[in-house]
Order: sequence, then C-alpha cells, then structure tokens
Amino acid sequence: MRDMFTDIKCHASDHSGLVIMKSMGEVAPEVFFARTGRNRQRFDENYRLVAGCIPYRLKLVQDKVRDGLLNRLEVLMISSPNRHDLIFPKGGWENDETLGEAACREALEEAGVRGIINESILGEWKFRSKSRQNSCSLEGTCKGYMFALEVTEELQYWPEQGNHERRWVCVSEAWKLCRYDWMREALAACIKVLSDRIIFSNDNLVEPSNYYFVKTTATEQAIDSFC
Repeated sequence: MRDMFTDIKCHASDHSGLVIMKSMGEVAPEVFFARTGRNRQRFDENYRLVAGCIPYRLKLVQDKVRDGLLNRLEVLMISSPNRHDLIFPKGGWENDETLGEAACREALEEAGVRGIINESILGEWKFRSKSRQNSCSLEGTCKGYMFALEVTEELQYWPEQGNHERRWVCVSEAWKLCRYDWMREALAACIKVLSDRIIFSNDNLVEPSNYYFVKTTATEQAIDSFC
C-alpha cells in the first residue's frame, strides 16, 4: 500500500517541528509537523497519560542460534537538550488517537522512525515529568504505557530533529544510558517479549496507515473506556 511517505524526498526542515516534504514528480510540497499543546491530552484523574515505545532492530547474522537475541538486538534512543543520558520516544496520549497510534506518532516526531508495533503493552509506569521531579504533589505525574516497535524506516528529516538526536545502541549500553529505573524495566520487558517471540514479523504485512501498523488490545480498550 502506498502512503504519504512513498517516493517522498524531504527537502527542508526548519528544526521547529516542521518538516517540508515534496513528492517526486510533483510540484506542491507536503508539510509534516509535530503536534504541540495539550488541548487534546488525556488524563486519568490527576495523571497525564503518556504513550511511548522502544524502537528496535535485529542485526543480520549468519548463525542466529549462536549469536542469540541479546547480541543481535539494537534499540534506538534519543537525546534531549542539555542532558548526557538518553531516553526512549514518548509523549502525551491525545483523545483523537489510540494508545498504539500515540506511541507510533511520538516515535515519528521525536526519533524519525516508523515501523510495526507489537500489540502487547510492555507495562504501565508512573513517573514525574522532568520539571516536577522534586514536587510532593500529584501535579506533573504521568502514567505511561510502552510498546516495542520494529523499525522499518528511518527518515532523513523529522519534526523534532532540532531537539532530539537519535542513536542505535546495544542492549548493555542502553541499560547504562537509561535515565530512569522505569526505562530499564521497560527495556527488560521488551527483551522478554522478543524472547517469547510474540512480536509481529513484517515479512508479509502491509502497513495500513501513514506510519505504523497497530492492533487494538483489550487492555487498551479498557483504558480508553474511562478516558
């Protein structure tokens, strides 16, 4: 299935969340930009609901049994301004999208990747936003849901490229670079999911939307029912 990114050449990025892309053979450029503001942000009581993912890829090897998953697995992490550690793409879950769609959108906006998302939520974590780390109130507390995302495409330009650099790392390095403990827990859950072989293969799948493949889960439907 052809989508908005098929045969598209990216001509410019102003590093403010706006990417201008032009389809080859066409005159009119397409504009792709990151969502801003919190008008559509979902909340569960005082918790801001957040969706994110661990983008991953498996290195090609001749002997998959000998090399094993941990030696083949690489995850994509991103930087943030004025910090030396790295994070996984994540952001607010908005009321016009499913939880999986939000996770995929954040991967595209922050890391410039798209791919196939696993339908199983890796887990739920509660954490404070970086501006509220020392607060004693529930204000600024997030409830986050993470997924595993098999990367099928890396864009040359992406909306938040000016704020986030991306970096492929092995599992052991990712473990050291994780900013928070909950990120390590999510990484461990991701490894378990891949080890259990319940991740989707992209060999015979057609991506039905602009930048992701996602299936709605019973857990997500339950979450959505009261938001």
